[in-house]
Amino acid sequence: MMENLIEKNLKMKKSTSKYYKFREENLTGTIINYFYHCKRQCWLFAHKINLEDNSELVKIGRAIHEAKETQEFAIDNIKIDKISDEYLTEIKKSDADLTACKYQILFYLQKLKQKGIFKKGRLEIVEKKNSSKKIQIYELNKETEEELEKSKKRALDLLNQEIVPPVEASKKCAKCAYYSYCNI
Repeated sequence: MMENLIEKNLKMKKSTSKYYKFREENLTGTIINYFYHCKRQCWLFAHKINLEDNSELVKIGRAIHEAKETQEFAIDNIKIDKISDEYLTEIKKSDADLTACKYQILFYLQKLKQKGIFKKGRLEIVEKKNSSKKIQIYELNKETEEELEKSKKRALDLLNQEIVPPVEASKKCAKCAYYSYCNI
């Protein structure tokens, strides 16, 4: 029912005004992370359908950031948890999706590089379950930047689709803030 109302609302917006076109400057680290984590979540979030404010897991993540005393640093459309002489640091509650975290960090490193700031990426994991390390280090080099560019293009292609991608049910869905939207 909720999905039908939202989809009807999106169709009304498209019929009454010109459809919004996403461009590279609209991409954020969160969008890149969600692109790897779940295409449907990525599309919904980017299209301003935000169900995260009521999620207990999202609230826990925010509390972890507060407890870690992050020195959030904003530049353009990105927010970095910490920055030091050597590292850009992103803090995550768990290691549930390291690939998504990696590309989010690479996206941030590229944004800094465009501003003449060169850093390594550092991922701090509070609760490790799948990984043997609590700290992961990433570097933006020719190879990773080429991979990131391809990912950004694919993310934009996804975001510029007129309809929400279908549900791709998986174990991770049960903990997602969008679970009730996708499964009702």
